[in-house]
Amino acid sequence: MIDLILTGGWLMLPILACSVVSLAIIIERAWALRTRRVIPPRLVRSLRVVSDGSSQHSIEGLLRLCHGSPLGRMLQAGINNYALGREVVKESLQDSGRQVVHDLERYLNALGTIAAITPLLGLLGTVIGMIDVFNVIALRGSGETELLADGISKALVTTASGLTVAIPSLLFYRYFQGRVDELVLQMEDQALRLVDMIGKANLRSEP
Repeated sequence: MIDLILTGGWLMLPILACSVVSLAIIIERAWALRTRRVIPPRLVRSLRVVSDGSSQHSIEGLLRLCHGSPLGRMLQAGINNYALGREVVKESLQDSGRQVVHDLERYLNALGTIAAITPLLGLLGTVIGMIDVFNVIALRGSGETELLADGISKALVTTASGLTVAIPSLLFYRYFQGRVDELVLQMEDQALRLVDMIGKANLRSEP
């Protein structure tokens, strides 16, 4: 491993740094985007029970379950405006939902950037390596095979390293984007359930 880094030259340092950051983001997002963490089953069940027609005490119980999860944060904004009517609740859910989605997408731009720049770093290493090769040829002719091999190795190692980091980074970037979209759709379903519940409650309360 160290030999490869030394062979690739100084450009291996940013590529290696990108690999460390990419791995950290992948692990963190894989943990943060678990369904049970984002959309706790207990909270979903409680919302379903309350939406079937329960008392104010159940609303308070639902509010207690909202702490500690992205869906809970979103629903809490709606429940806090429960008495203000359906339209106000919808607006508060939308505002909170934008913040929740932003949090779910945290670090994904960085992961996508790594997937984009590491092949370019590898390509830059290839160009530098080939420049070294042509400099050797210009100064000493094509007989210095050892020096030529050093330049070619630098070119190949940096390119391979850049692609090795970029490919899994891009795969996980696309996967996490799809994962966020899926979770957002599920949270929207639960938010609509809350909105419908408040609409029904308002109809029942009308004289």
